[in-house]
Amino acid sequence: MPSQPSARVLKKPLRLDDEVRFLRSWIEKPLHMGAVMPSGKLLARTMANYVDPHSDAPVIELGPGTGAITNALIERGVDQKRLVLVEYNPSFCALLRERYPQARIVQGDAYALRSSLWDVMTMPASAVVSGLPLVTKPMRTRLKLIRDAFVALKPGAPFIQFTYSVTPPIPKSLSGVHTEASDRIWMNLPPARVWVYRKG
Repeated sequence: MPSQPSARVLKKPLRLDDEVRFLRSWIEKPLHMGAVMPSGKLLARTMANYVDPHSDAPVIELGPGTGAITNALIERGVDQKRLVLVEYNPSFCALLRERYPQARIVQGDAYALRSSLWDVMTMPASAVVSGLPLVTKPMRTRLKLIRDAFVALKPGAPFIQFTYSVTPPIPKSLSGVHTEASDRIWMNLPPARVWVYRKG
């Protein structure tokens, strides 16, 4: 069928375009970026699988970049209107507004989560999904972020974070916090693992 090759050709430039955007931003500000390239589909799907698609509560995504994890959340069945996307990079914000017109795009600092979300959230969130480069930050900053995330979340709702590191981005020994991890996702480049934290 002549239409199939052209459909295949159309998809690749979009993906390449996203990779170029990521690489350019990483070169400009490497410590602000969670990765050099957008998250792989399998990693994004693994993160999205921890999110309840049937809840009416918001889903907060931290550092969505070009929307690789956002796409996986929508494919999971999360209504675009539930998404609150907190992105620091203004050019990524413009791209996200274009791609996800029904989502709430917040140009702000996820590491100052309370001030970024103070006038946005009308009810507790059902999940926080993070693509932030936590392991590049001091432990005090990581702990502040997860504390602020738990304030925004319903009791027992997940804070979902991926990492390329072999150690958890936030210690498993936090008092009152249940921690679980996915299997290592070897198909992702570089290999990654998803960590999920819940507070009762």
